[in-house]
Amino acid sequence: MFKGFYTATAGMLSQQRRTDMLTNNIANANTPGFKEDQGVIRAFPEMLLQRIEEQQNGKSVTRSQENIGSLNTGVYLQETVPNFVQGDVQQTDYQTDLALLQTSVPDKEGGLFFAVQSSEGNLSYTRNGNFTVDLAGFLTTNNGEYVLNTNNEPINVQNEEFKVDNQGNVTVNGEVAGQLNIVYANSMETVIKTGNGLYQTENGQPLPSAVGNGEASYDIKQGFVERSNVNMSQAMTELLTAYRTFEANQKVMQAYDRSMEKAANEIGKVR
Repeated sequence: MFKGFYTATAGMLSQQRRTDMLTNNIANANTPGFKEDQGVIRAFPEMLLQRIEEQQNGKSVTRSQENIGSLNTGVYLQETVPNFVQGDVQQTDYQTDLALLQTSVPDKEGGLFFAVQSSEGNLSYTRNGNFTVDLAGFLTTNNGEYVLNTNNEPINVQNEEFKVDNQGNVTVNGEVAGQLNIVYANSMETVIKTGNGLYQTENGQPLPSAVGNGEASYDIKQGFVERSNVNMSQAMTELLTAYRTFEANQKVMQAYDRSMEKAANEIGKVR
């Protein structure tokens, strides 16, 4: 078997998955609060190649081993990691739009989220502040998840004429209807994407609240949304690079295919 056959195959598979990741980033470039994924590509362990020789000495057989080099077994896309850099803030003038601006957290690797209740009833988190009001008057995400207060209960705002101050206090007709539950993660490695702009913790434990926490400060702006942090020009460049790398590995595979065809059909052929 040709040594580079599986190496080229592994390269094609990793670049195909990287292309899927970059395509998803580009497709969500206009999704409020979306955090782009970054791929981590690693190499498989190298194989040490040895040559074994046998020598017959009378009735005994001796074996000797000689290192003849190493074989790279290819690469793979180990994981995709969200990039939680703050996106630009865009003014919309819609009362239901809320932008969460992170000013400080206990750990520089951490981040802040809105607490919401998923359709399955689970506690989830989001950076997408493009909210709406449902028919019952509750503040929800565009997918119907309830936005929660500091008691992890849905907030009833009655209509779109509510007010939110910079600390998340919701006022309806001059009366406080609750305070948005803003939570923080000390490390973004503890949260995973679950789809539709939602995140959950890996261990299922709730994130601590940032409300009243002097080390985790934030600012909420009503009538604004946080835009996606996808850099379109960079994403397109990386997509073209991934495509060209896939194409290069494809040509190597085609060369191996022609070589194997010739070895099977022509070498040793009796004329």
